[in-house]
Amino acid sequence: MNRRHFLASAAATAATAVALRPSIFAAATKSGRPPRILLRSSWQSVNIGDIGHTPGALSLLWKHFPEVEITLWPGELGHGSRDLLTKGYPRLKIAEGSVGADGKPTKPDLVKAWDEADLYLSGSGSGFPAANHAVAFQKATGKPVGVFGVSNDPISGISKGRDPEGGTLVSLRERALKLPPTHLSTDLRYIMDRAAFFFCRDTITRDYLKAQGVKSPIVEFGPDAQLGMHLRDDAKGFAYLQANGLVEGKFICVIPRLRYTPYYRIKSGVKRTPDDDVKDAINNRTTKQDHDKLREMIVSYVRATGNKVMACAEMTYQVQMAKEELVDPLPADVKKNVVWRDTYWLPDEAASIYAKAQCVVSVECHSPLIALHSGTPTFYVRQPTDTCKGQMYRDIGADDWFFEVDETSGAQLWSRLEATHKKPAAARAKVQTIMAGVERLQKRMVDAAREAIARAG
Repeated sequence: MNRRHFLASAAATAATAVALRPSIFAAATKSGRPPRILLRSSWQSVNIGDIGHTPGALSLLWKHFPEVEITLWPGELGHGSRDLLTKGYPRLKIAEGSVGADGKPTKPDLVKAWDEADLYLSGSGSGFPAANHAVAFQKATGKPVGVFGVSNDPISGISKGRDPEGGTLVSLRERALKLPPTHLSTDLRYIMDRAAFFFCRDTITRDYLKAQGVKSPIVEFGPDAQLGMHLRDDAKGFAYLQANGLVEGKFICVIPRLRYTPYYRIKSGVKRTPDDDVKDAINNRTTKQDHDKLREMIVSYVRATGNKVMACAEMTYQVQMAKEELVDPLPADVKKNVVWRDTYWLPDEAASIYAKAQCVVSVECHSPLIALHSGTPTFYVRQPTDTCKGQMYRDIGADDWFFEVDETSGAQLWSRLEATHKKPAAARAKVQTIMAGVERLQKRMVDAAREAIARAG
């Protein structure tokens, strides 16, 4: 943040800042203590991708910025994700709470975290999660805000009159760039114009924000933080493989997905709305046709190779769905080679298992990212309702492993999988090339955070 902007922001928000604590106004003094980041992340725990965003960001920050102190401001730490973080990152501090109607933190630990932070960093997610909290922080403190790999999809969705059927990535890009430059909401416009940096996890978001005239000095492509997660649970993962006869390099993992996630069924406190009637109708109409293609691929793979398949979940509801949509309808000669994972898991165990798979084929977006970091070839089969974040696969050079489900057949999936099966070394070499490019981008993201703190000091 430059001095002129700092002074203007500070003058406009002095009353709020002083009400919090007098010292909240000043840029942190670096002498005698390390720089400090407040990481806003961990949006939910019913999805191992949302869980994995946080360890991904932590791993990247401490790899390239080892002296930094990090406090996590989480949205939700259920399903064992709290233990995952505290055991995996002993240096991590956690400050929980929200922001009241007065624009102030609701709990003392969070007040302290706001006071001490040199930078508010929003972790990866869809649509800039908790943008209102970033706005409140910036107004109260005058300190820099930055964003690590988010998508802001202006088209996909079902609310506010938008097309419930979504579209291909090509159509989403075309439509996004035609929107008027006043399309962003007030909160988004405010914080995007003042962000020290704004990394978009797909180039559709980047190009859309540039077309909107966002004033952040850095609006660039920066991949989803999940791609940085190094945590693994080899003890648990390898024990599972052994117990189920899954041999390294001789099985694939397959993950299903509904076109719309039924949050009212899987999260307490979420009420069913009229929109859910439309979403459920779309799910009912499309689930079989989407997963017929995956089953056709599974049948071809098992019969051609004699290898096994693990049907597993990225979200809690997909545990049962994997059985009903992927396993149960299979012919008997194929089904005997298919292992159904009947429990939810955490991303560290998933990473250990994916690392031993020949390929991960997923209709969910984040399991392929876990697989890539683990060195494993992966296919992402995108549904038209799944926002624009899938563009990141093309952006990182995984074009050959990206599929639009409505434009892809089971035979095409098998053809691409067969090529991976026949030349596994070449496929893994491609993963290494992809990840080398990703790692360069990741360092750029962390460097921007370091520089934002230095400028504000």
